Amino acid sequence: MKLQTLKKRGSKLATPNIQIAILEETTPKVTKFEKQLEDLNLMPFKPTQLEIFQVNVGYMCNMTCEHCHVDAGPTRTEIMTRETMQHCLNAIKTANTTTIDITGGAPEMNPDFKWFIEEIRAISQDIEIIVRSNLTILVSNKEYRSYPAFFKKHNLTVIASLPCYTAENTDKQRGDKTFVRSIEALQVLNELGYGKDDTGLNLHLVYNPVGASLPGNQMSLQVDYKRVLKADYKIEFNQLYTITNLPISRFLDFLLKEEKFDDYMQLLLESFNPAAAESVMCRNTLSVSWDGYLYDCDFNQMLQMQVEKSAAQHIEDFDLAAIEQRNIMLGQHCYGCTAGAGSSCQGTVS
Repeated sequence: MKLQTLKKRGSKLATPNIQIAILEETTPKVTKFEKQLEDLNLMPFKPTQLEIFQVNVGYMCNMTCEHCHVDAGPTRTEIMTRETMQHCLNAIKTANTTTIDITGGAPEMNPDFKWFIEEIRAISQDIEIIVRSNLTILVSNKEYRSYPAFFKKHNLTVIASLPCYTAENTDKQRGDKTFVRSIEALQVLNELGYGKDDTGLNLHLVYNPVGASLPGNQMSLQVDYKRVLKADYKIEFNQLYTITNLPISRFLDFLLKEEKFDDYMQLLLESFNPAAAESVMCRNTLSVSWDGYLYDCDFNQMLQMQVEKSAAQHIEDFDLAAIEQRNIMLGQHCYGCTAGAGSSCQGTVS
């Protein structure tokens, strides 16, 4: 099928290879991302010290969000097994990383989620363990209503998506009644001490633009979020992270259907920030897929761009020295992490 036909129809049937091809043939022609780094003397692009393991424990989710780069949903069956989790635990011990970032899908839906958390805590009480929750799962099903207390027991950092502080915009991106369920979950977390000063229980929110635009200023948006959520719902949280939507998977499909793909890629190019390029998350983070394969970031994982062959390809064969010496795999989608103030799983980078 010709790429122009795919661009007209959308990318729902597109394989990762075809998505990459669409990105590579961007019109108007966008400068190769590698060329931008060459001009900054950043090529070959190397990692710094490995600090964060980002572990995707499965693509199954109770939601089907419009912007989701994982293409997660209720029909996805990919789930990390306990055996693969054990390989991750072995690598965590070897690497002595400071942060384990657990994501999905809805990571809570993995049947071994609690076991995995307990095993990480057995390795160290000092490791920061992040769980990326969509919030709604914590109040939509009785099976998961005990999870907030479990989060507190093991001192997990909760990072939760809330695209807007209004119901209309949130539901538009994430589905009907998402906002009211998210508010309920945030109130439950607040009652446990999350988001409160001096509790040590961190609750961070994530903002993604609803359409084909870059996020606004992170600090300004945080002020607005805190003001509205406190006044209207008595909700408190620690920080707001703004994350740029990358042109892959479900968001790529949206861009193609709305015929906004070319304009969005041009926007990313024109917003390229050299300071952000030096600090992108792939330099200190390693992404592990549900089946144990290794990627430079979660976005490369969705495009099936595994780490360079000089490093081990699977977590079972983890080699810290080779991982830290590898070249990072790059593509046109990387512009999303370097536009404006930059974007990472922990918000802006510059």
